Amino acid sequence: MNYEITRACKNGKVEFKNPSTDLYKVLGYDGMQKLLYDFYDKIYDSDIAHFFPQDPDEFEEVKKKNTKFFIQICGGPSIYDEEMKQKDLNEYMIEIHKNFSIYEKSRDEWLGTFREVLQGLEIDEEIKNDFWQYLDKFSKLTVNRYLKESAYV
Repeated sequence: MNYEITRACKNGKVEFKNPSTDLYKVLGYDGMQKLLYDFYDKIYDSDIAHFFPQDPDEFEEVKKKNTKFFIQICGGPSIYDEEMKQKDLNEYMIEIHKNFSIYEKSRDEWLGTFREVLQGLEIDEEIKNDFWQYLDKFSKLTVNRYLKESAYV
């Protein structure tokens, strides 16, 4: 698995589907939680840590909330819906990212960190690939700032 990161394009149409439920079926609640906690612990030490609360207790709450999102989007219990009262999880996630200036470089760091934890996961490559395809495509929708193209390009 090469975990290719495809480019986000300003005003580009992004088509994606939610990941299959296979990841949740294989990992279960505890395994998903471990995967996501490992991911967010790495994010806390990454170049995009500034997007997240620096207070450890506040960061822990964000980690818990976002883990619930991923557990639900992968077919787990509706724990995110119950807490957030959202009907469309993907639309909500896009909306809350509008509060941040997210460039392609930040998306690359986020995906690179996810790539790292997925590579360490010992499950079927097809299941990881399915989840990666969701992450790669969906994350394009969070990019909301683009560098001006050089006149010399």
